[in-house]
Amino acid sequence: MNYDDNNILKRIVRKELPCHLVYENAEVMAFMDIMPQSPGHTLVVPKHADTDITTSAEAAAVAAIKLVRLIAQAALTAFAADGIVVSQFNGKPAGQTIFHLHFHVIPVYDNSPLRAHARTQADSQALAEQAARLATALARVQSESVNNAVSQRALT
Repeated sequence: MNYDDNNILKRIVRKELPCHLVYENAEVMAFMDIMPQSPGHTLVVPKHADTDITTSAEAAAVAAIKLVRLIAQAALTAFAADGIVVSQFNGKPAGQTIFHLHFHVIPVYDNSPLRAHARTQADSQALAEQAARLATALARVQSESVNNAVSQRALT
């Protein structure tokens, strides 16, 4: 499949469309899904133009999964989640609807089923609040990760 440079995720990466940004660096972005399956549903999107993980640049996939891990850790505390679902679709038969590599990080809660994917747009103010909560929790996770790495080096 040829890459469509005008897909919605690439347009967000280029800042042509708005998003509720949680985190961004030179390689990857994380922002709230506007049609969440659960409060805190976040998309992690590599900036590199790849349709899916099977054709992606290795560096883009690695950068994304590293951020997926941190977002998952942060979401557990930010949203008092009981668990996290990480999903990633490759190809139309697998359920992919936007053909730019991306990962869904979805907080889940006991006795609370996930809403259907891409059905109902969330309130923008609620998404902004969730993005701020997640960004704060992510900063804590990143700080703890750095502190743990420093401690490990001190022990060796």
